[in-house]
Order: sequence, then C-alpha cells, then structure tokens
Amino acid sequence: MTKRAAFFDCDKTVIPGSSLYLLARGMYERDFIRVRRIASFAWGQITFRLTGSERMGLVDDIQEFALGFVKGRHREELHQLGVEIARERILPRVYADMVRIIQHHESLGHETYLVTATPLEIAEVIAEGLGMTGALGTRSELDDAGCYTGKLAGPLLHGPEKSKAVEALAVEKGFDLTECAAYSDSINDLPLLEAVGHAHAVNPEPKLRRLARARGWPIHELRTRRRALLIGIPSTVGGLGLFASGIAVGMWAARRRGNGAR
Repeated sequence: MTKRAAFFDCDKTVIPGSSLYLLARGMYERDFIRVRRIASFAWGQITFRLTGSERMGLVDDIQEFALGFVKGRHREELHQLGVEIARERILPRVYADMVRIIQHHESLGHETYLVTATPLEIAEVIAEGLGMTGALGTRSELDDAGCYTGKLAGPLLHGPEKSKAVEALAVEKGFDLTECAAYSDSINDLPLLEAVGHAHAVNPEPKLRRLARARGWPIHELRTRRRALLIGIPSTVGGLGLFASGIAVGMWAARRRGNGAR
C-alpha cells in the first residue's frame, strides 16, 4: 500500500498566533526571562503581522531570542516546562477544525506531523498533545551534559528547510509525497506545499490566497468562526486587532514592571 502522510505548519495554521511567544510568556511567568525581552519579541511578532511579510532580519531576531532563553538550561528542564506551558497556553488554543482534519487523516491511516520553526522539544509536546505521529522542528545544540549551548544543531526549520526536512522524512518512511498533504498559512511555506500532491491553504495571507485560488488548492478560513488570538491575546476584528494586541502587551508589561516584576 502507498504510505501517506499529512504535514501541518503550527503558527496561524494549527493555532492562532505564535507558539514561541506563548512559550516565552509562560517562561517569563516562571522567572526564566525578563519582561523587556518578551515585550521586544512581542513587538517583532506584531510587526510581522502588520506588514504581512517575513523579513529575514526578523527571523534572525526570533532565532536569537529563542536560543538565548534556553542557553545553559538542561534539556529535561525545558521539556518539562514545555509540557506545562503547552497544556496551559498552546493546546487550548488549537483550532477545533484542525483537530478534526488531523483526526480525519489518521482515520484514513495517514501519518501526521507538525512541521515548524518552533524548537523541536516544544513541537513534539504539541504534536503529542494532538495525538499526531510526530514533529519536525528546529534543533538546538546540546553539550555533553545535556545543556543547551545557545547554538543551532542544523538550520532553522523555516521556508525551504521545511520541504527539505519533509523530503528526507519521506525517503526514510517511504511516503509517496504526491499522495501526501500539507497545510500552511504562509507563502514562505510554498516549497513545502509544492512538494506534496495535496496542498491546503489555512487562514492564508494574501499572496498565498491568490496562489491557492489560481491553482485550485482548498482554502480553510477558520478565523471567521473563531476570532484570531494574535500572539495569545484576544483581539478585535481586522487591523485594529493588531494594534489592540500591541497595546495589550505593552500594558501587561508595564503592569508587571509596576508590580516589581523583573
């Protein structure tokens, strides 16, 4: 029998907003990082959503931020934190429709994978929570003691790197990619979407929406039934919601500083 799989982007596809921001906020509340760093990262996330495009400079900033807050921490410590924060902040935000799509693929005997730039340890926790087969994520370097060095052990799993990782997995597992499916919101994942026979656009940004229409790819618009939670903060409809989220982050940070938070 032909082996088939379905591959899912995480942010704005399986969940609204940024899983890395939700992780960072959970780590802040556990005194892992300072409010200045999380506020700065939040602003970068808001800028990305306002411009509708991903600048490599911003991607580099996100990478530096992610590596910085795990440096020196033991892998098991981050794994346990990831389990706690995923259950508390990430899994409750998963789109119900995406859960049904994942379950549908599994009912057909397809393997299901989360494919994301999020650290692999966190991606695995999210995938496990959703009952998926596994996850592909960004790998961080570990020293001999099992602590993070603050460097990557390979490329950031972003853009073309996602399709390369999926193609390598297909060779390993014996998947026929022409019979596989992929789901994403971003034009940056076009190499991944083009690598499979069944591409799906989920909450697509304008460029991907136009391309999906031109190519006849299914479009799943989930935001009409559940207002987008941008970076984990409830927002109003449309562009004003982005500014509201930014204000909310700033006010939240200010309140924590006023209460003597680090």
